[in-house]
Amino acid sequence: MRRTGFIVAAALTAACGREVAAPSTSDTPTMGIPRVAGISGNALGALLSVSVGNADSVAVRFHLAESSSATDSVTAAVRPVGDSVAVPVLGLLPARRYSLTAVAYAQKAVLLSATVQFTTDTLPQDLPSYSASGVDPSPGYVVFAAGMYGLVIDNTGRVVWYRRFANGPGLNFMAQPTGNYVARPTPPNTKDIASWVEVDPTGKVSRTFGCALGLQPRFHDLISEMNGSYWIMCDDTRTMDLTSNGGAANALVMGTVIQHVSPAGALLFQWSPFDHFAITDLDSVDRAGPNVNWTHGNSIDLDADGNLLVSFRSLGELTKINSVTGSVVWRMGGRRNQFTFLESPAPAFLRQHGMRLVSPGVLILLDNVGDPNDSRAERYAVDEQARIVRLTQSYGSSPAVVTQIGGSVQALPGGRTLVSFGTTGRVEEFDATGKVVWRINGDAGYVFRAQRIRSLYTPGVATPR
Repeated sequence: MRRTGFIVAAALTAACGREVAAPSTSDTPTMGIPRVAGISGNALGALLSVSVGNADSVAVRFHLAESSSATDSVTAAVRPVGDSVAVPVLGLLPARRYSLTAVAYAQKAVLLSATVQFTTDTLPQDLPSYSASGVDPSPGYVVFAAGMYGLVIDNTGRVVWYRRFANGPGLNFMAQPTGNYVARPTPPNTKDIASWVEVDPTGKVSRTFGCALGLQPRFHDLISEMNGSYWIMCDDTRTMDLTSNGGAANALVMGTVIQHVSPAGALLFQWSPFDHFAITDLDSVDRAGPNVNWTHGNSIDLDADGNLLVSFRSLGELTKINSVTGSVVWRMGGRRNQFTFLESPAPAFLRQHGMRLVSPGVLILLDNVGDPNDSRAERYAVDEQARIVRLTQSYGSSPAVVTQIGGSVQALPGGRTLVSFGTTGRVEEFDATGKVVWRINGDAGYVFRAQRIRSLYTPGVATPR
């Protein structure tokens, strides 16, 4: 029988902290003496290794050594590879001593190892610190980038996981449905082609990847798929004569290309705005200079029908694209809007960020400057056939704040919404009525994207992007 991390707690309750007498059969689990070491680059984690036989999975229960009567915490279970297993223990306190016990699960028995002790290291001096408060936060943790780090905090604001990047994570650090984190760090030479980096829950780099055809990956968003393929946004810059459109003769026009790339790096699909959009889709004031940020794609998602949804900030537009043919299905907002907006001011949204599909026909986004005095998280009900879109919810911070760039929204269970108000330093969770139920206290700094996850061991799994 396979056991997941959710079954571990129940099995430990049955064991009641004692070694279970195992029947003398070939299915009896066996374990050696465990060894424990720190996780490189993360003082808040440890890795317990142990030899094991006849076990379906192994977890670790642990508590502060000076609190022997404390209730044990339990890791997620890990399946052995051959005759050994390495189990990460995450979310520990810094500079504290822990007692750790491996727990092996078999079909007919639960076996506890000898207990070993481990002392965590101190935190890096440049690691940011936070406090948070709230009367009713959603369970789990919040992921974002800060300075040189990708990090995770709990509902008190305590940093429970971190990973330092040599040049920083590039503003955007997020969990993916694959159970790993991703970031697109800035290369030492900003003219070089950057790469996305994927790290596992221990912070180990599992792969690096990027755009096909030598294009520059954008840091704004990414979709990793379970089979290893991914959807990625890329910069394509072309020289164009815009004199007939009020621009420069040799304008450098940057457009956002969308690619679907195989695990091996083969290009499976590509969509380019140069094939589907006109330069005049951009307001005239934004195409007058020598460098034109034409589309500025900043978020992507897959619709319920498998087609692409893309947010183009410069155009103030959401676009649906057929993920097989590349044809444009519809355009919402901006100068080429094809929808009638109900229950919303004009423009309905502008310079938006963080667009996500909540459910079929329901979209959520951060409307940065649709109201120039109040950036707001907005939820829209979309009728594709009738080309009607209705604003159903709108939440702003109090007092009102405006972030010209950045920010994100995430739909949570129970109609809740996690919102980062970008450069304003505010990250707040709203309930379904618009009441703030959790926030990071003070100024959190520029949080390009904030994201809730339920587990440090499988970040992003079963979590809305």
